[in-house]
Amino acid sequence: MAAGSEKTTGAEKAQSNRPRLRADAERNRARVLNAARELFAERGAEVSMDEVARRAEVGIGTLYRHFPTKEAMVIAAGQQRFGEILTYYRTVCRDSAEPLQALHLLLTRIAEVESRDRGFATAVTEGSLGSEGPRSPLREDLEAELMALIGKGQEGGSIRQDMASVDILSLTCGLTSIVHRRSGDWRRYIDIMLDGLKSQAA
Repeated sequence: MAAGSEKTTGAEKAQSNRPRLRADAERNRARVLNAARELFAERGAEVSMDEVARRAEVGIGTLYRHFPTKEAMVIAAGQQRFGEILTYYRTVCRDSAEPLQALHLLLTRIAEVESRDRGFATAVTEGSLGSEGPRSPLREDLEAELMALIGKGQEGGSIRQDMASVDILSLTCGLTSIVHRRSGDWRRYIDIMLDGLKSQAA
């Protein structure tokens, strides 16, 4: 590949924009995020910074050095979870022979994560799957992946020609709403959604 021709992903841009930390500082940051996610999943948005520091077994000063506000911590935790979903798609779903099967795997994973973390979902303010907030680099990466997947399905004749990646993200909003509100069977929702994405030929 010619010099300068490599494509930088949104996730790589986000990583390069964050100052590089010493190994011990990086471990502390990870402990804080893991503790925050656990507590938010257990109790929702009312968790305090002091509680997160105690669960992470770090000093409150250490926590504030990494996350000066609770909002910053919540956003970072949401982005971490989003990144895990994106990694799952790339390692498990993307190379599926059938694009609709890849989507089924991805949507099922999203619903399982949201079901486990209902309390956390109430605290996330930006960057979650199905969010209508500002686009994050990870969300841009997922949109690019979905565009490629949908194009593959349309070329192969399994996905209807009028579908776009933003349609999938909008449908994901409905999925996460069903999970959070417990207003229906999310597995049935996924089946109906995917049936609607099929081309007439399929």
